Amino acid sequence: MPKQARRRRRQDAGRRRSAARTAPDVGQWEVALETGDQAKVRAHLRRLRESGVDESLIRIDTLCRHPVELSTYRLSRFVGNTARESDREISDH
Repeated sequence: MPKQARRRRRQDAGRRRSAARTAPDVGQWEVALETGDQAKVRAHLRRLRESGVDESLIRIDTLCRHPVELSTYRLSRFVGNTARESDREISDH
């Protein structure tokens, strides 16, 4: 079906763009919050959105354990290497 193929190509292109933006040589994922409380994660996520952070650069990982009450939520944000490159230029001199 033509529409399915078109949608699949569009999704693949989106995944490639996202992978290129968050590649290891571009930057790294830094943990912003790690907690077992879902409400804290939602509140922190809301604050990040309100401050204008690009949502494609935010990741939520769920570290599942049994019983479920022991699960941990990790909110990470992708940080680019631009600050580190300027630090290297200063340290090279």
